[in-house]
Amino acid sequence: MDALSSSFFMKPPHLLNLSSFTIQQNPKPKILANSPYNSTTFHLPKKIIIKHNPQTLKTPKNPLIQKRKNQSLLATIFNSLDDFISTFIDLPLHPSINPKHVLSGNYAPVDELPPTACTVMEGSLPSCLNGAYIRNGPNPQFTPRGPYHVFDGDGMLHMIKISQGKATFCSRYNKTYKYTVERDIGYPLFPSVFSSFNGLGASIARIGLSFARVLIGQFDPITHGLGTANTSLALFSGHIFALCESDLPYAIKVTSNGDIITTGRHHFESRTKSFSRMTAHPKIDQETSEAFAYAYNSKSPFLTFFRINPEGKKQKDVPIMSMKGFTAIHDFAITKNYAIFPDIQIVVNPSWILRGKSPVGVDIDKIPRLGIIPRYAEDDSEMWWMDVPGFNLLHCVNAWEEDGGATVVMVASNVVKVEEVMENMELAELTLEKIIINVKEKTMERHKLSNKALDFAVINPTYAAKKNRYVYAGVVGPTSWIGVVKLDLSLTKANGDDCTVATRLYGPGCSGGEPFFVAREPNNPTADEDDGYLVTYMHDEKNKESSFLVMDAKSPTLDIIATVKLPRRVPNGFHGLFVSESDLNRL
Repeated sequence: MDALSSSFFMKPPHLLNLSSFTIQQNPKPKILANSPYNSTTFHLPKKIIIKHNPQTLKTPKNPLIQKRKNQSLLATIFNSLDDFISTFIDLPLHPSINPKHVLSGNYAPVDELPPTACTVMEGSLPSCLNGAYIRNGPNPQFTPRGPYHVFDGDGMLHMIKISQGKATFCSRYNKTYKYTVERDIGYPLFPSVFSSFNGLGASIARIGLSFARVLIGQFDPITHGLGTANTSLALFSGHIFALCESDLPYAIKVTSNGDIITTGRHHFESRTKSFSRMTAHPKIDQETSEAFAYAYNSKSPFLTFFRINPEGKKQKDVPIMSMKGFTAIHDFAITKNYAIFPDIQIVVNPSWILRGKSPVGVDIDKIPRLGIIPRYAEDDSEMWWMDVPGFNLLHCVNAWEEDGGATVVMVASNVVKVEEVMENMELAELTLEKIIINVKEKTMERHKLSNKALDFAVINPTYAAKKNRYVYAGVVGPTSWIGVVKLDLSLTKANGDDCTVATRLYGPGCSGGEPFFVAREPNNPTADEDDGYLVTYMHDEKNKESSFLVMDAKSPTLDIIATVKLPRRVPNGFHGLFVSESDLNRL
């Protein structure tokens, strides 16, 4: 069904004034399978004899054709207005929203690629990697006509599927509502909270234009959402999901030949119309198969907490009424008994639009804090908060309990220079910290884990919500991730000594991304925590080639044991997931 007309109910057109005809063959209606309208389209048979009186023949206006012409005319006008805003009303573009800057180098988008055989250039692929490694990231399908932020791009999944030492690679867009509407109309039209508000004039013009487009039915964000599903991936409730926090997850399926299919936006059997978005970082309890998640909102309650049961059904919301403002919470933590939420300085303030600014920004006067609530709470009456000056949590690596639940330990990344986070991520000074919370005394300790700028950190997934020793993190470079380090949390000292025990830098001109840990013996409960491999994509700008790297997680230098040459470039992206062959067969 044509996305441009799906919000309209069209009656069958009156093609002829039958009172002026004598019809000698009875026509039968024919339903066109590819009709873009929710109605029956009538066609007269080819063999038909019609006699008419020329004096009485009148051909009335076709309301269907007229409506389509009006819509097409309005779409053309709106498209021209969009170009006019970008050309004449926008303020000069800051590098953070200038597509010529943002989409340069290995951030430039690529086209889809069907499953294509790969060549193993070095070593051999371990049998535990039989399965699929999928990495998500932004990849706009159209060249932006105006301001563009790196968070705006349509989600694209880059997947290497491995079986018996052989690999295939493919890249596919997440077929979200936004993607399909813009694909069918032929140009970008969805607004962005990160880049559309570039000066007061441009802000007002784009708000009016977006409202008009919704009014004529070019898109319907209330019913279908407007997210890109470009941030992360998660496996729970019998599905692989592509996620972003501005929309509901989209389920995807990996085919036997190594392709990716988007199966649709997922509501988890919720009948609540207000359930229209959730975090891109749900936490899955490996023992109970529950998924814990949240959504932040533009009005009170500004934060709602919920869980999805093992059968994939969303449970009731727990409104967090003690959250007093609209905070852009990107991640949180779950332990056996608690959920920990950050209330950080990155906020959403719609009034900033009246200043010609993005509503997403930094409240530098706000004091960050952490809130702790029982994970099965019915309401937030037992929730308590602690001020944590200078701690703006971006990603939570892991969290667990010690001393019978009297202590909560959390490992997370902190944006030290939060004022740079939206415009110059490389200057934001991302660090990893270990947070120790005394639940009874409501006190905490903070320990910096490395002197390097680190984020996109992962652990052995088996240790989620349990005490773990090792963390693997991406090293932040001037424009991308330039390497991987291994941290040993048992080396944490009060004076903040560096816990790095292994490092792998990619080399000049090379960029990578988030690593992912795959256990060598995933079903062996006695295996060492670090007995496995780190996998990631790496791009060599000098040779214009991208590779899939497999590193030995136990090695003191994270030795590369296998390199797969990919059939084409993989742009820099966000978060990934490895799904074993056995799990793929069950989905």
